[in-house]
Amino acid sequence: MITMKLQNIIQALEEIAPLCMAEEWDNVGLLINPLRPRTVKKILLTIDLTEAVADEAIAAKTDLIIAYHPILFRPASRLDAENAYDRTVMKLIQKNIAVYSPHTALDAVIGGVNDWLADGVGEGEVSVLQPLENSDAGQGRLVDLKRPVKLKTLTQRIKHHLGLATLRIAVTAQNTPIKTVALCAGAGTDAFEGIQADCYLTGEMSHHNVLAATLNGSHVILCEHTNTERGYLPIFGKILRKAFGNSIDICVSEMDSDPIKFN
Repeated sequence: MITMKLQNIIQALEEIAPLCMAEEWDNVGLLINPLRPRTVKKILLTIDLTEAVADEAIAAKTDLIIAYHPILFRPASRLDAENAYDRTVMKLIQKNIAVYSPHTALDAVIGGVNDWLADGVGEGEVSVLQPLENSDAGQGRLVDLKRPVKLKTLTQRIKHHLGLATLRIAVTAQNTPIKTVALCAGAGTDAFEGIQADCYLTGEMSHHNVLAATLNGSHVILCEHTNTERGYLPIFGKILRKAFGNSIDICVSEMDSDPIKFN
């Protein structure tokens, strides 16, 4: 199998989801740049880079992990092997494995996570909730459905698209057909600011934001944070295979999953 230089891989990733599209608070890009020069022949895709995912990558002899959520986010004053988070970072450095995170840049770009999430809502006109200056991209999406639907129909579509058996739903007293759906992968409250829609779709919102939305006449559908993101990984893998050809082995983590389960 042909290998590629890490720098060439990173350049291609930044062309797919330019880092300038990421939110100011985010920490995106190459987060672990190995000590020794790194060529890449195997990439592992994951949403969260947990210790279990790191062990999976090490066992598979992975060269680069593309972790949607940045494992390095807040400043660290020390690394302690007794702490699972720190231990994960230490293992990856020890094994000379590179780590890259696209996070909100991949949310914002056209054809990214939010557009994939919008595909599950139904046929309609899609626009960006919070457009970036001088760009068609941005955070969140508003879907103006071609045909209004009942809440039950919309939830069935979303369950099918995300592969979920259950959702959390807050219903407004005005149980009218839904024409507009504002959506944002992950935690969408900020993206919804100043946006009125018949329904809000995201991974998580606070109790008070949910209450405010329903009192203002909007339904809320919550799928849990990473459930609105993880289904995009196979799509992202296809995009990367198209960019790299057959020269790179690209796999989706089998250990990555949402930490919240329903009994």
